[in-house]
Amino acid sequence: MRFPPHARPLSLIAALAGCASVLAVTAGAGLAQDMPANVTVLDPILLEAVEGDDDAGSIVAATSSAGGRLAAPLLDTPASVSVITSREIAQRGAQGVEEVLQYSAGVVADFYGADDRFDYFKIRGFDAYAARDGLSLGRPFGGIREETYAFERVEVVRGAISTATGVSDPGGSVNYVTKLPRRARFGEVYGTVGSDDRGEIGFDLGDNFTPDATLSWRLTGKLRDADAEYDNSRDDAGFLMGGLTWRPSEATSLSVVVDHLDLEGVPGSGGHPIGTDFDRDRFFGEPGYNFRGTERTSVTALLDHDFGTGLSASARLRYSDTASDYGYAYIAATPTDGSTVATRSFFGNDAALTALIGTAQLQYDTSFGGTGSRTVAGVEFADRDRDNDTFFGPAPGIDWTDPIYAGAPEDVPLIASTTNDQRGRAIFAEQELTFADRFIVTAGLRHDWLDITETDNLTGTTARGEISETTGRLGLTWKVTPEVSTYASYAQSVVPAGIGTDPEEGRQVELGVKYQPLGTTALFSAAVYDLTRTNLTRTDPVTLLPATIGEVSARGLDLEAKAELTPAISLTAAYSWIDQEIVKNGTSGNLGNRPLLVPEQSASLWATYTLVGQGARGDMTFSLGGRYTGQHFYDDANTVGTGGTVVVDAAYGWQLRDDTALTLNVSNLFDRKYVANGGFGADFYNPGRQVTATLRRSW
Repeated sequence: MRFPPHARPLSLIAALAGCASVLAVTAGAGLAQDMPANVTVLDPILLEAVEGDDDAGSIVAATSSAGGRLAAPLLDTPASVSVITSREIAQRGAQGVEEVLQYSAGVVADFYGADDRFDYFKIRGFDAYAARDGLSLGRPFGGIREETYAFERVEVVRGAISTATGVSDPGGSVNYVTKLPRRARFGEVYGTVGSDDRGEIGFDLGDNFTPDATLSWRLTGKLRDADAEYDNSRDDAGFLMGGLTWRPSEATSLSVVVDHLDLEGVPGSGGHPIGTDFDRDRFFGEPGYNFRGTERTSVTALLDHDFGTGLSASARLRYSDTASDYGYAYIAATPTDGSTVATRSFFGNDAALTALIGTAQLQYDTSFGGTGSRTVAGVEFADRDRDNDTFFGPAPGIDWTDPIYAGAPEDVPLIASTTNDQRGRAIFAEQELTFADRFIVTAGLRHDWLDITETDNLTGTTARGEISETTGRLGLTWKVTPEVSTYASYAQSVVPAGIGTDPEEGRQVELGVKYQPLGTTALFSAAVYDLTRTNLTRTDPVTLLPATIGEVSARGLDLEAKAELTPAISLTAAYSWIDQEIVKNGTSGNLGNRPLLVPEQSASLWATYTLVGQGARGDMTFSLGGRYTGQHFYDDANTVGTGGTVVVDAAYGWQLRDDTALTLNVSNLFDRKYVANGGFGADFYNPGRQVTATLRRSW
């Protein structure tokens, strides 16, 4: 097994430096034109029409395409949808996906504490799939940690949505929307310092190559040098993304985006002995075998064309090449005989993934007899090839009262090596009918074909599986007034469980109401739901073989508000209640229990007050937030868990001048500490207090 070097990604640093030089030359070139002495040059006046939501200027979005194949106002969408705009992300100082999502209703994030390998989040009690620009990324658990600075917004859809996104769990899905070139010149540069020796710089710049905005560009990047909150750790990142948008006419737009992500971190703290109470920085892993590396390059193409007769077409295509690895020592067992020597194990993984996914669709909008009609139909394909090696073996024990590290192992046994090839094809259609401008019927169908071939490289054996599944969705929306809408919906989901077993299926019934007061920037929503996940793979008590005989049910309530109440006050609030139960499990064990890591209640509130500047003093903003996570269990047996907890966050901003702002963000203000996950050999604490200060200049 290879042990990657700890050196910085020098090539990426050079690329960032080169880009900065090019930007400086480009900015200066426009000012270096020779002009006659008697000519006065006026500053250009740029007029830019705002299309859709102002993600950079407001925390409240009014439209989204995440609720189905047809983009629509949130008030008209028969689903529970949250949109986290770039404004809200910046306001809260959210650094990663988990922090972006943790103020959304129905979402529980970061439930593995100091295990930092992946993005961890559940929606309505189930692991959620993720997509980028509507193209599936798969389940985040086992994937890579996404770079949130690449996204204009993050959209959360609660509930089954396979008709729109394809394979997904029934609790919901998350869609990341990539930053694209705009029609006018803009930019920002920032620098951040913070806890754990954090230093970060970044930029997001764009302009037109042509005066008529036929061809526009955007360049986004960041570089971070940091540690994590425990000893022998690091949290370094390099990201660079460039995009071009070509608009040969007002009816056609083609965008191509290339991005490269390079992460050098560690998998986690290795855990702490069960029942102890150490500081978060104490490390019981192995410094010589403690790495988590990720390198991914993606190319995305987005094409839209309006034929001008109600008919339009769009296509999306993405190719990505990912290499990742990690290796660490962790506490596998805490002794109960009075000893202070914890048992440890080595665990590692090398993975390589290439993926090509694309979708194309036609949309036709028309009306007949006073009835509005929107129809979309299309196809999707996805080819994924993954090589995966897993390493596991015993590690020397460690005395937590006097830890002495043993050094890197000479070798960690290879216990599994697989090559997995997936070929997916799908057709889909969605129909929306609007009657009397008040009643909206939405119906969707999708059929997926998935061929899976998995080769065990250790034994040379190959297994194959085929999946052919249809999912549907039906929704009815009643716009009671232009401000209030109610809806009822039924939706299905499907996800493969493995070769030789039937896919897991989900179905959901949901009722909801949304309120968007006229003349305000606000959206209030409430939803109740009943969903069931069937065909969970469990051990058959008769044959003792894996069989799809498990079932989990969930009933719940989600409430959410996003509002800019006055020019000075804005807030985001959420509350969720969920009653989730194991209905079938293969045996009588755990029946009636709550599945692991699912709190019955969760709530959050983030409020911001702006003190308008006077004289030389610019505007000041003061923000305070709180997150409540209810009692939950670490296992399906419900034998060990944690009580409810509240974590407080805060932020302060000062507009030093029109184009320059200083912000201070603090997560976990009071350094609240609890065991986020544990009971299976070690405990993992929740993240501690993190403080960052950012100076940002924008234009």
